[in-house]
Amino acid sequence: MHIETLGLRAANDRPALALIHGWAMHGGLFAPLVAQLESRYTLHLVDLPGHGHARGDATPLEPRAIAAALVERVPDAVWLGWSLGGQFALRAALDHPSRVRGLVMVAASPRFVVGDDPDDAWPHGVDAGLFREFGAALQRDFRGTLEGFLALEALGSSSAQDDLRSLKAQAFARGEPAPRALHEGLALLDQLDLRAELPRLQVPSLWLAGRRDRLVPAAAMPAAAALAPDARSVVIAGAGHAPFLGASAEVAREIDAFLQSLPQHVDATAPA
Repeated sequence: MHIETLGLRAANDRPALALIHGWAMHGGLFAPLVAQLESRYTLHLVDLPGHGHARGDATPLEPRAIAAALVERVPDAVWLGWSLGGQFALRAALDHPSRVRGLVMVAASPRFVVGDDPDDAWPHGVDAGLFREFGAALQRDFRGTLEGFLALEALGSSSAQDDLRSLKAQAFARGEPAPRALHEGLALLDQLDLRAELPRLQVPSLWLAGRRDRLVPAAAMPAAAALAPDARSVVIAGAGHAPFLGASAEVAREIDAFLQSLPQHVDATAPA
């Protein structure tokens, strides 16, 4: 993995913020959000294995192992996960609550596909098989499939054309992601279901959605927040799957308010 640290470095009582990107992307995509927050917080931008500056890292995208490695390198932070990145941020919060200050999920559902079991319904996702179709398409047209997925992420936003330009510009700014990592990421999007674990989440959480999101329905975020203690959700009007692009100021305000609401950290190793 690669972690880039930006923003405020001085010691203060404000928590650091670690940001994990979505499928096929890297930490550079958060640039509009960084511009809004770096004067007030220390920001750790993560490139997952196979992506961005960590393109040559062949570590499997296994959420538990990745989360454990991340909290070792970035302890005592609030974790923000966008889309697929939310699976790693949520795993960190679930498995390491004493080392994670809080959780921000941005268009990051605990389950990305709809449920077909009437006794276990989850209507807040895409059709089952979509991510498998993208996986098959990668074999036929790697670059074209990536660009098609980016278009799906931008679709619906009131600033869709600008969002798509940003996504395309950033997606390949650090080289193409490793095909192996893309297939592993699609399998996670298709298979993971963390809903049953949300009631035991021990850290405060904020769930942000774009009302016009065509990949993760906006209703998924309030539904997920309802399953977790000490959680709240916000739906941002006019935003799509990447709300921090077209609505970066509003997203930053919500994150800032959430971080400011967290209790001040007390160092248990400090003398009384």
